[in-house]
Amino acid sequence: MRRPKYVPRVFSDIDAEPFIDAEEAWFWFVRCEKARRDGARFREGLARALRPCDPDDIYRALLALYRARRLQRWHINVLNRYGFEERAPDPRCREEEKSARYWAEAIDALTTVLKGKGLIL
Repeated sequence: MRRPKYVPRVFSDIDAEPFIDAEEAWFWFVRCEKARRDGARFREGLARALRPCDPDDIYRALLALYRARRLQRWHINVLNRYGFEERAPDPRCREEEKSARYWAEAIDALTTVLKGKGLIL
C-alpha cells in the first residue's frame, strides 16, 4: 500500500493576519521560541490570531540577512537580548543608545525582507 504524500499547507489559502511591522514579527518569534524552550508543541488552530508564517520563517529571514552581511553579530545580539526582555532599547537612555541604533538597523533590514515576503503590511 502506498503512503500518502505530504503536501505542505499553502499559507496564501488561509485567512492569516499579517504583522503590523517587523518589530511585532520579531517579538512574536521570540515568544514562540520561549514557548518552545518551555516544551510547548505547536498545533494548528490554537492561536488567537493566525499568522502568515511559521516562527522559523522569521529566523530564516534573519539568518539570510546575516549571511548576506547586511547584519552583523552585534545586531543579532541586540535583537536577542531585547527580544527576550520583550522591549525595544530606549534611545533616550545613555546605556542603550548604541543598542537602539543597532536595533533600528536590524529592524529596518528585517522589514525589507518581510515586506517582500508579504508577512507585514
